[in-house]
Amino acid sequence: MILVTCHRRENHGKPLEDICAAILKIVNTHADVEVVFPVHLNPNVLTLVHDRLGNHPQIRLEKPLNYPEFAAYMQASDLLLTDSGGVQEEAPYFKKPIFVMRESTERPEGINAGVAALVGADVEKIFALVSRALTDPQYYASFQKAVNPYGDGHASEKILTLLGFTQK
Repeated sequence: MILVTCHRRENHGKPLEDICAAILKIVNTHADVEVVFPVHLNPNVLTLVHDRLGNHPQIRLEKPLNYPEFAAYMQASDLLLTDSGGVQEEAPYFKKPIFVMRESTERPEGINAGVAALVGADVEKIFALVSRALTDPQYYASFQKAVNPYGDGHASEKILTLLGFTQK
């Protein structure tokens, strides 16, 4: 399963058309892939995504999810395609490849650490790297072996310890 999020203004219009084309190319090439795409409510995203992807049997367009639901999808997914800064920080905890659909990111730590790769809105680059992650176990594992630059998921425990509180 591929989890997709896309909402940034820089991807409205032609970039989003290209992202949708890349998603279609992925599912049309990989019959065993399911795409789950919680679609942002912005009409610039909602209309185009539903028009381009809404009728494909391997693509499930969802309403925006609450955070626990979204986290469950991150955990269940095999990889993520996103333009979200928050997802770039949260998804490495699940040790899944993250493909960032932006030309640059304000979170370069993930790229530098190897937990994420920049693919922009380039149809061929998205298709090539996602296909590689789906078919090349060593490439897929390279994302899992990288150290999460955003922490180990235990920040609140460490804060409580520093403040003198103990866990029960």
